Amino acid sequence: MAAVAQCVRGALRSRSPLLSFALPTSPRLLCVATQQKNTGQNLEEDQSQSQNEQKVEPSSAEKMLTEEKAKLEEQLREVTDKYKRALADVENVRQRSQKLVEEAKLYGIQSFCKDLLEVADILEKATESVPKEEIKDENPHLKSLYEGLVMTEVQIQKVFKKHGLLRLNPVGAKFDPYEHEALFHAPMEGKEPGTIALVSKIGYKLHGRTLRPALVGVVKDA
Repeated sequence: MAAVAQCVRGALRSRSPLLSFALPTSPRLLCVATQQKNTGQNLEEDQSQSQNEQKVEPSSAEKMLTEEKAKLEEQLREVTDKYKRALADVENVRQRSQKLVEEAKLYGIQSFCKDLLEVADILEKATESVPKEEIKDENPHLKSLYEGLVMTEVQIQKVFKKHGLLRLNPVGAKFDPYEHEALFHAPMEGKEPGTIALVSKIGYKLHGRTLRPALVGVVKDA
């Protein structure tokens, strides 16, 4: 009975005063109505709380997805950077290898060329040793031999030039330590100091690289 009375008092308080006096209501019906009302409010509260939880859960999932996306983007940047660096390294290796191959093609014959230079030196000395006044029609054998030596020397220089081997005969040029080797320094009248006055031995360059420096005498100040 106490519970019924409590329900009645609660129902009466929730209703307007006019309705409480206007409508005769049994205590039991009032209690049932109050319970139904309370039950409806509880359902609404539960639904509202469930909706709030549903709203919170997607927001947490979105946060996790955002963090995962940021991590994946960072990993993608790192992988892309490593890939670009690897490509650059491969390209550098390829260029160095290509340069080495080209240099091997150009300078692979330098040892052979050095040996041929001795032959060219001998031919040059042979032609220089023949007295010019003896080269006459009266000496046909000497004349033919001399002309043969000159032709051989000219031909060998053509072969050298074809393969990038050029003579260095720097008389009158400025002394260059990368192309010339000074045998002596001496003062000479009418010659500029630092210039080459005498070439003792012809030098050679192979594709722009000094293969054998010219042996020279250099003018110095008096």
